Amino acid sequence: MELYIPRVITAASSLSARRSAAALRCLHTTTTREATPVSHPTVVGPPPSAPQASVAFPQDRVARKRQQAELLERGQQLKTNAAKPTTALQKRFWRNVSVKDTQEGLQILLDSRPVRTASRTALSIPHNKRALAMSIAVEWDQLVSAQQALKQHYIPLTSLTSRATDIDNADKNNNSAVRESIVGMALRYLSTDTLLCWAPEKDLYDANRGDDRKPLRHRQREEAEPIIAFLKTHIFPGVEINPILSEDSIMPTPQPDLTREVIRGWVHGLPAFELAALERGTLATKSLLVAARLMVEWSQEFRHLHRDRPATEGKFGIPEAARASTLELLYQIEQWGEVEDTHDVDREDLRRQLGSVVLLIVQKNDGHAIGWDCSARIE
Repeated sequence: MELYIPRVITAASSLSARRSAAALRCLHTTTTREATPVSHPTVVGPPPSAPQASVAFPQDRVARKRQQAELLERGQQLKTNAAKPTTALQKRFWRNVSVKDTQEGLQILLDSRPVRTASRTALSIPHNKRALAMSIAVEWDQLVSAQQALKQHYIPLTSLTSRATDIDNADKNNNSAVRESIVGMALRYLSTDTLLCWAPEKDLYDANRGDDRKPLRHRQREEAEPIIAFLKTHIFPGVEINPILSEDSIMPTPQPDLTREVIRGWVHGLPAFELAALERGTLATKSLLVAARLMVEWSQEFRHLHRDRPATEGKFGIPEAARASTLELLYQIEQWGEVEDTHDVDREDLRRQLGSVVLLIVQKNDGHAIGWDCSARIE
């Protein structure tokens, strides 16, 4: 069968429009076929009635809320009660937590038993890291059961210090696998570093916002350029650190080979505690550069870089590192608002992790700079 449709051809005239002429155009000549009928299933009885809104819907919602509240209360009652433990793990087998100065280093004692790592060795902390030892003692003093000690988020400083100890033991045994894995992870984060991911220059939301706030890209540059300048001047001299996103593409641009090799060598040569701090900071901020800037600021291995610092220049601390790594999120919160129990929880968790980085590498003389009385004893 041939199917034809009219095509209207119009011609403009200076006086009036002429009548349109129809032309015929062939689309196809295939024969038509009827659809295959489908047999409907046979159902006994009349058809079901149309759905209707339930009259008791508000009452059902209240009942459901009450049931959820009862389940929540019942679950809280099932949690560990330190006063009435039912198993050995639900019992806190120590009363006092203290820091003991030994020949091997500072040890955290649970009554008279030292805290041990996963390899069953006593956790020993260098003598010049008393603030770290006191912080770990506080962690264990706040636990209400031995079961909580099996969860990493209850003892983040203990787990981070154990990680540094494992790196140090691996270095002493000439085992480079642990160090190489951290270096490889750091370079992967460098390829998509948060500090180098800048928004496009032209943003539709910026144009339609109607206020005088700076565009996101300008704010990202203002935040990133001082950090990059410090690293290029003091840590990675002579290398180029470029933004990884162009203005019209979402595909990351890799850093030059020289930059990657210089950063690889620097990360590989870090001491064990500084390397563990860099790993935790990179994972928390999704930025190798921000973690390196924070670690260099507080580590005594790089104290020579701050001798000529002006007195008016403040330190690069936890608030600065958190703001540099979450600037895009802060920008979105300013525009659309904050989600409760999500943005605020993530913000405090990031500050907690960055705080553990600082405490891991801070020295005894810097304990008062972060608000610690390093001569205290936890009883």
